[in-house]
Amino acid sequence: MRNSTAVFTAAAAAIALLSACSSGTSQGPDPSIPSYAALPKAAVEFAYEANEGSTNVSGYKIESDGTLTPLKGSPFAAGSQPSGVAVDATGKFAIASNAGSSNASAFTIDATSGALTQVKGSPFGAGFEPSGVATDSTGKFAFVANVGVSSSSNVSAYAVASSGALTPVKGSPFAAGTSAQYVATDPSGKFVYVPNAGSANVSAYKIASNGALTPVKGSPFAAGSEPFGLAVDPTAKFAYVSNYGSSNVSAYTVNATSGALTPVKGSPFAAGTEACSVIVDPNGKFIYVPNDGGANVSAYTIKSDGTLTPVKGSPFAAGSGACYGAVDPSDKFLYVGNSGAASISGYQIGSNGALTPLKGSPFPAGVTPAVIATCRVTSGKCIPSLL
Repeated sequence: MRNSTAVFTAAAAAIALLSACSSGTSQGPDPSIPSYAALPKAAVEFAYEANEGSTNVSGYKIESDGTLTPLKGSPFAAGSQPSGVAVDATGKFAIASNAGSSNASAFTIDATSGALTQVKGSPFGAGFEPSGVATDSTGKFAFVANVGVSSSSNVSAYAVASSGALTPVKGSPFAAGTSAQYVATDPSGKFVYVPNAGSANVSAYKIASNGALTPVKGSPFAAGSEPFGLAVDPTAKFAYVSNYGSSNVSAYTVNATSGALTPVKGSPFAAGTEACSVIVDPNGKFIYVPNDGGANVSAYTIKSDGTLTPVKGSPFAAGSGACYGAVDPSDKFLYVGNSGAASISGYQIGSNGALTPLKGSPFPAGVTPAVIATCRVTSGKCIPSLL
């Protein structure tokens, strides 16, 4: 998603992936963090993609070989220029941020068909050019980054009702930096992070019990030029930021108590041209960075200290305008939306993190595909791999 600054052309968003971090072998999960890895292997999976160039969200069934099959009734109506989409932690709802209509659409997910139905009262008001959208790990709250005008970027915070309706929390919206593009929550459910493309930094907040946001001491934290996407690893130890303007990735350790960010040794790490977003795989072994200007995807192994090592063969070819993506909950497939080609590139993920194009890839998408979210059906709910 490119925003209304001179460098970008539209607004957009995304979400941090839950996973486990390691230096080549998977570490055990932190018992304080919800685990989405222990799900039935035969479960059905769905993917949802926001079509920024239109007014809808496309839905797909993820077949056993990774192929994307459009869902019956897809695409599903949303607002103008939907740029971000997220599935909440309860697996009941999906939320899309509509940059062109300054609101957010909330949907119920049919766990049998994958179909999306707008909840009563949807869409719900947001700020100017809502871009990124994320939910917390409890499913109680949702957050939307509003690009705004000049230096007026902010974050709308909502309580998510049992019906899926969104109610602004007290004090919302909360101030951010300039051109807030994206929003991500950490898997511990304690913090929210917002990259500010126009001010070259990251705003960090602590989530109160009522969903209100309080700036973390030391926030905002310096990043590279035009920080765009952000992901926190599932152990909540590390955060990664894609810097669109400097074509690299900033890596940080996350203070588990305060939420403060400290650069890891060697950061930033080189990426491709116009690094657009960051995707962490559900096992926390790898991160993937679609490069908008390079039409490819950089792949890295995450080491135990949070540093990044390029995967052999990286970068891997993608389509024009490769920017956002997601890994499916089974950790077998990566999907990257190609905004300039109206398609989604699909890949098999190798044991070393290398990417092999899936049969039939790229798959047709909507107009200007933006953020992708995936989920896996279990116990009648579609549990997300993105939070």
